[in-house]
Amino acid sequence: MTPSAPLPGTTVPDHRGRTDLHLTGRDLDRNPRVKVDGVELLAAGWHVLRATTFRYRGEDGEWVTQTRETYDRGNGATILLYDPARRTVLLTRQFRYPVYVNDHPDGMLIETAAGLLDDDDPVTAIRREAEEETGVRVDDVQHVFDVYMSPGSVTERLHFFAAAYDGSTRVGDRGGLIEEGEEIEILEYAIDEAVAMIREGSIQDAKTIMLLQWAVLDGPFARR
Repeated sequence: MTPSAPLPGTTVPDHRGRTDLHLTGRDLDRNPRVKVDGVELLAAGWHVLRATTFRYRGEDGEWVTQTRETYDRGNGATILLYDPARRTVLLTRQFRYPVYVNDHPDGMLIETAAGLLDDDDPVTAIRREAEEETGVRVDDVQHVFDVYMSPGSVTERLHFFAAAYDGSTRVGDRGGLIEEGEEIEILEYAIDEAVAMIREGSIQDAKTIMLLQWAVLDGPFARR
């Protein structure tokens, strides 16, 4: 029998030039109750899907073998842009197929500006994404918190930020990079209207809801 060729992304590069994607997690030893036995690379498209087999020691001391699939799309960052004087926030709206296929009326999701870190640190990345998506350049950004958004299967950790902008000088209502196929509408709402949109279901994006609620509970629009 002719041996099968190595899967792209393992010992040979995939279409993005990556190798050793089947080794991620094998050397984890931070938790003595977890022992990783094997990692299988299932797919290496733009992002990476793996199946990892590990042993987990329960409270009774018994070791149980489990297998979990993880989807690795890298880490990301998001930012709430707010105008404290005018009590407004700057959000975006764009088509998101994954929500469209899962019961969203039209897939046009209202969100805070966000993107993957790629090779940048979180602050550099969110400054880049804010300018690309909204046209707003921010220098002083506030780190709010970091969150694992879907820990049952997605490895992504999202870094949350906030920054003030001057809405009186803002121009344009479109953003995004044409070469990446982005068509982004820029939306400005009064903070009270934005919070009401959560209650009525017009804003359904998790990161956006979290940042808006932070803004009125502990952030720039909190009652002191």
